[in-house]
Parts: sequence; structure tokens; C-alpha cells
Amino acid sequence: MMNAEQILNVSQLILAALLVASILLQARGAGLGASFGGEGNVYRTKRGVEKRLFQATIIFAILFFGVSLANALV
Repeated sequence: MMNAEQILNVSQLILAALLVASILLQARGAGLGASFGGEGNVYRTKRGVEKRLFQATIIFAILFFGVSLANALV
């Protein structure tokens, strides 16, 4: 049987991996590219998969914070 601390540790590792993957999968913004002749769009709306990935990143970050806080209190 796994106790609460082990469950929190495993879930924290899984959430950390999901959070890193979702951040790395996001398309990079224009950043400095606009100053070197790239797209000059200041504001661009997220659509489709990009929007869902952005929302998933926020959810993973909130869950990771919550599990980390719970893990520190146990």
C-alpha cells in the first residue's frame, strides 16, 4: 500500500513532467524576431490546439502548486 506522502510525491513528479512538456510544446512568441524582420504582430489570439495547450499549462501549474503545498504540509 502507498501512503499519502508517496502518492503526493508520484503525483508531483507526473505533474512536473506534464507541466514541462506543455511549456515546451507551446509555440515561441515573436519576441526579438519582430525587430529583425519577423512578424510584427503585437497581439495575436490563440486558437484551436494552441489555446487548449495554453489552458492545460495553466491547469497543470495550479495543480502542481497545490500538490507541492500539500506535500510540504504532510
